Formats: sequence, structure tokens, C-alpha cells
Amino acid sequence: MTDTSEIRVMIVDDHRVVRSGLKTFLLTFDDLKVVAEASAGEEAVRLCAEVKPDVVLMDLVMPGMGGIAATRAIRERRPQTQVIALTSFGDQERVQAVLKAGAIGYLLKDVSDIELVTAIRNAAAGRPTLAADAQRALIQATTNPKPPGSDLTEREREVLALMVKGMSNDEIAAHLTVRPSTAKFHVGNVLSKLGVDTRTEAVALALNNHLVEGT
Repeated sequence: MTDTSEIRVMIVDDHRVVRSGLKTFLLTFDDLKVVAEASAGEEAVRLCAEVKPDVVLMDLVMPGMGGIAATRAIRERRPQTQVIALTSFGDQERVQAVLKAGAIGYLLKDVSDIELVTAIRNAAAGRPTLAADAQRALIQATTNPKPPGSDLTEREREVLALMVKGMSNDEIAAHLTVRPSTAKFHVGNVLSKLGVDTRTEAVALALNNHLVEGT
């Protein structure tokens, strides 16, 4: 932390209403200062280098670079900045992936006000905080690990198959007759659920584990 009396916070979420609500709430605490907001992972990585936050509240599912990849990039470029995943999803793949990427905390968006503030203060002090669902997910992952891709939806498997064929987001959109932004969203979900950062890693994982027909 740059100042023991003030914790600099950056909010990353693709929903403006969520960002606005979090900012309004956090500003009621004298020791918390919201220094930036970002609506996508790429923007978060860029802003982090500029505003140097102590703690980042990171959504995981966003268009473009998702929260897991953004967390890894931020932690690699600025290890003194701590990241708390703040998401609606408590599945073990996301929990494992974002913690592996360097997040110090994992909270669900239904977290109480005091739990959120406490987690931010803990993160700034280098102490981890995990939601109960995240703790259960880690225990399940240890005691009963699921095979890669087991939680992919039918549409996500279809998108993965097209990725294996080497199609771009625009080509996937045209093939599925959906908007490019929708194809990009599905690709982001596939990467997140497989716990990888790039299309190349996703394709390699799919081929090695025969996640799509004919591989």
C-alpha cells in the first residue's frame, strides 16, 4: 500500500450500474479511495499501470480479455497490487484458475457490505479472503476433480470445435449466425471454464483431452 491510511481501489466490471454502485458504497469509507474504473480486462491492465491501485475488484466474465487473464497480467506487471475476484460464479474451475493467476481473494457478488470492506482491507494487508462457496469449490477440486471441459454447455462445445478448426471470432459468429460480440462472449466463457488464457491453450487442451468430436 502506498499510504497506510488510504487504500486505493480499482473496480473492474463490464456493467456500469455495478461499478457505480460499488463506487458509491466504497466512498462512504474514509480509508478507501476509488482511483479508477474499467469495463474490460484490457482497460484494467492499462489503467493499473497508470493509477497504481492497492486492490482491484475484478469481475471474471467480461467481453474481450476476461478477469482471469487480466488478473494474471496485473500481477505479473505490478505484483504489489492485490486482486479480489468479485463474481456471480462459484464453480471450482474459475476459483482455481483465478487463484492460480494470482488473486488473493474470491467473493461472490451477494457478499455483505462488511465482508466486502473487510476483504479489501485484508487484501491490502496481504491477507486472503475466500467466500464459503469458493472454499467448497477448492475442497471439491481436491477430493473429486472434474475432467477438463466437463462444465461446458452444448453451445460452448460447438464454439470450441470451431476454435479447433482455426476459426476467428468473426468466422465463428458467421457460422453460428450470431453477432461477433456474442461469439466473443462464448469464446471468453470457454477460456474461463478451461482455465486457460489463450485460444492456442484452449485448442491444445481440447485436442489432448478429446473434448470435441473427431479429435
